[in-house]
Amino acid sequence: MKKSVLALALCSLTALSSQAFAQQVQEGPWLVRVRAVHLDPANKSDPVGGTGAANRLTIDSKTIPELDISYFFTPNWAAELVLTYPQKQRVSLDGKEIGTFKHLPPTLTMQYHFTPEKTISPYVGAGINYTRISSVKLLNGAAQLESSSVGLALQAGVDFKIDKKWSLNLDVKKVQIRSDVRTAAGQLSAVKIDPWLIGVGVGYRF
Repeated sequence: MKKSVLALALCSLTALSSQAFAQQVQEGPWLVRVRAVHLDPANKSDPVGGTGAANRLTIDSKTIPELDISYFFTPNWAAELVLTYPQKQRVSLDGKEIGTFKHLPPTLTMQYHFTPEKTISPYVGAGINYTRISSVKLLNGAAQLESSSVGLALQAGVDFKIDKKWSLNLDVKKVQIRSDVRTAAGQLSAVKIDPWLIGVGVGYRF
């Protein structure tokens, strides 16, 4: 009799847990955030010409808008797609501007949320970035950038829940973006943009 009661109790708890999880996922698996993000490139380029500390290419820092769409497979695990529109960046050679280019850097990460049931919910993530480079105007058209870059992305952040739907968010990402600068004579420099992305935003769960 005791074994039967224990088995029945375990079955009931399992059913309730499954029902509660299904209800939670059904009520709010989607999270959409809007962030203001400061993009700070690492600017680790090879010297133009191959040697020396001078003749280095740098890319400007800037603040950009960002739209992030997350889907929660479980209360702890989620996938996030990071989107924006093509961003224009200025390129300088030893402090002197030599042109501009645009890049579109969608990023997909898989996240683990440590305490999704708490008001303060930190998370970490890792994934992949694909950057499409276009509208390159360097050295009056004499130089070009490689058209795309694929690299790793690491992420850490925290959500501060206002209620069941709304939250505030702090987020930091390190993204691998690299490109070769080429002229008709060959490769001019290899540029490691590898920016830090520091964002603040608001989220809505539904």
